[in-house]
Amino acid sequence: MSMIEKRTISLPAEHAAFIDAKVAAGDYASASEVVRAGLRALQERDAAVERWLRDEVAPTYDAMKADPSRGIEAKAVFAELRARHAARLKDKA
Repeated sequence: MSMIEKRTISLPAEHAAFIDAKVAAGDYASASEVVRAGLRALQERDAAVERWLRDEVAPTYDAMKADPSRGIEAKAVFAELRARHAARLKDKA
């Protein structure tokens, strides 16, 4: 197990209350466990964003740089979005 380092942090009242509620409900044994779970979730989210950037965004960018003709002009995209939105508004009326 890795070495435990102590930290002192300040939290807004709502975050402190959330931690206290998690401990009181028995979801976690201590405030430290709640914070560790939150940090693990943050690490997982950051890793997911990095995977998305590496596996989807970068290859798409590279493909567009290699063949710009694949792109659609912003004017055309926004015109299509406006038309779809107008059609939805009309259907709801």
